[in-house]
Amino acid sequence: MAVDGESVSMPMAVSACVAMALFYVLILYAPTVILRLPSASSYLEFMVRRFICAAVSTVASLVFTAFVLPIKSWEASVYGVRTDHLWQGVVYPLLLTSLIYAGSLVSKLLLLLESWKETGGGCSSINNIKSFVQTIPALIVTGASNVSVWRNFIVAPVTEELVFRACMIPLLLCAGFKIYSAIFLCPILFSLAHLNHFREMYIRHNRSYLRASLIVGLQLGYTVIFGAYASFLFIRTGHLVAPLFAHIFCNYMGLPVLYARGKGLVSVAFLGGVVGFVSLLFPLTRPLMYNDRTVDCPCWFGYCLWN
Repeated sequence: MAVDGESVSMPMAVSACVAMALFYVLILYAPTVILRLPSASSYLEFMVRRFICAAVSTVASLVFTAFVLPIKSWEASVYGVRTDHLWQGVVYPLLLTSLIYAGSLVSKLLLLLESWKETGGGCSSINNIKSFVQTIPALIVTGASNVSVWRNFIVAPVTEELVFRACMIPLLLCAGFKIYSAIFLCPILFSLAHLNHFREMYIRHNRSYLRASLIVGLQLGYTVIFGAYASFLFIRTGHLVAPLFAHIFCNYMGLPVLYARGKGLVSVAFLGGVVGFVSLLFPLTRPLMYNDRTVDCPCWFGYCLWN
């Protein structure tokens, strides 16, 4: 890919990132505030409107980034959308992310074992497994028609990773920001995109100001931590699927389980998972595991800068 010299200034990159973050949030209110549409008559209609708004914001950010970056020929790899080293980009980051949830996974396993004991084990458990397997197609159909499933596992992860990782990080890197500056700047913007949750907690769910502040504050802290991790994965691997599948997995698992009453094994598993995560964070994200070369790259490929 042909590139020009660095033509993105730091103020321009930061301004562009802030604008994309604000646009991502504010456009959600466009149907009623700008288009003057009546309030959604159902939760499904409300979410479909939001899905459309998020898609419009994402496409606009992708197009804008393509014009701002110093490129002459467009390729999807600018955004980390690639087919090479695809399984590595999915499997290794997922394994790494699962270590943080070692306590949660052990807790679920213990619940399964308790259920197995209550049913008497043996043939009855085998029958339960067969029954569960038979219900999988129905569960898939139910999930496909569930708007919350689409929001949590498809629309939100895909649009957020495209805007806050695939668009913002290349802009910051091409503007000359150091890698760790980009890693910690994007999560701040990522967390700001979740400030609209305060309005929903305070007004829509009728929570007190203090309770809404505590809930949203916890969410913002979590999104900053996850945003930094997702940015790290995106830069180290050069693959969008790395933070994308980690995002989907974290949305499914929720907050990690640190402790369960009467189940010390859960806490031991959590601590062991944290140690494993810290130990393998860099080895499992070595750029050469995901890329054929790590030198002489365009400015938006941060894994070259890491070397």
